Amino acid sequence: MGTTANPRTDRITVDGRQLPPPTEPVYILLNKPVGVVTTLSDPEGRPTVRELLSDVRGRVFPVGRLDFHSSGLLLLTNDGELALRLTHPRYGVRKTYRVKVKGTPTADTVAQLARGVRLDEGVTAPAEVRVERTGEGKTWLELIIREGHNREVRRMCEAVGHPVEKLTRVHLGPLSLGKLAPGQHRHLTDREIYELQRATGLEPLHPVPDRRRSEVR
Repeated sequence: MGTTANPRTDRITVDGRQLPPPTEPVYILLNKPVGVVTTLSDPEGRPTVRELLSDVRGRVFPVGRLDFHSSGLLLLTNDGELALRLTHPRYGVRKTYRVKVKGTPTADTVAQLARGVRLDEGVTAPAEVRVERTGEGKTWLELIIREGHNREVRRMCEAVGHPVEKLTRVHLGPLSLGKLAPGQHRHLTDREIYELQRATGLEPLHPVPDRRRSEVR
């Protein structure tokens, strides 16, 4: 049987030299605005999510991606294992979007979105779809997926004849965008970190807490 160690609580040495302690994990929830790219630098000079985190010390990376024209909940962290589990389809983490599309999808079209839509890389996994409201030739949908293909929601809607006009991610697993304004960010609460770890099958590092770690910025 192998021996496991927790680098955050155990003293680990190699050839008598103690390994440096791991970097303190950081978890940031950002409401990404439209017109900002989900990257830390952009060769085209467009605004990046990193520019919205000028007060955040250390380097954090986006978990997944929201395209230039989409907005909403984006998690940034230096916790590589958690990021992998949040984005890998194997773990089936729910991603919830509010989507405004052109036209009025029929019941059959909604059912098609829910069953799966054929894209270039194959048929998408089953989704949860709910019509929120319709009017003036537009429809608002709530769409929940568990995959993360490039621009998946936009391509699904376009494939069934209803191009997306507006797209906002409002939930990532147990995380909720809430009333965070576009461009604002905050650290996750300890409870949110705990729930994320549970949702991805990681052993929580701390017992169930419930305190906010920092203010909205």
